[in-house]
Amino acid sequence: LASERFGNAWMYLTLCFRALCCKGPPPPRPEYDVVCIGLTGAGKTSLLSRLCSEGSEGIVPTTGFSIKAVPFPNAILNVKELGGADNIKKYWSRYYQGSQGVVFVLDSASSDEDLEAARNELHSALQHPQLCTLPFLILANHQDKPAARTPTR
Repeated sequence: LASERFGNAWMYLTLCFRALCCKGPPPPRPEYDVVCIGLTGAGKTSLLSRLCSEGSEGIVPTTGFSIKAVPFPNAILNVKELGGADNIKKYWSRYYQGSQGVVFVLDSASSDEDLEAARNELHSALQHPQLCTLPFLILANHQDKPAARTPTR
């Protein structure tokens, strides 16, 4: 009985000491669910790898989807990256539920035909009932390439 009291007293003393002298664990950061879409080759996977401070070697196009937690100082973005191949795009809408934002990545150095296809996919996403009220970030990737278009071109 005495050892049990000593154990409880020790645990209480330890908790009090930690509360008074130690900062304790940091408060949890809010998490947001974001969907990342765009055509194949737009740079979605490279973008997420860079945001997560991962290496860029061996990056292959996403076949299906992947989920990455992207940490920021005040929040965590749980990003569902959806593959952009034609046989996968038809399933994008199955992954929209629960999203709180959208990142649409396009290759600013792609052909006119591919930009038109990206525009059509963007308009389709903007009109989708589960996405139409969400914040959208449209990222014009590959600005470092000579053929990259500017916002006016």
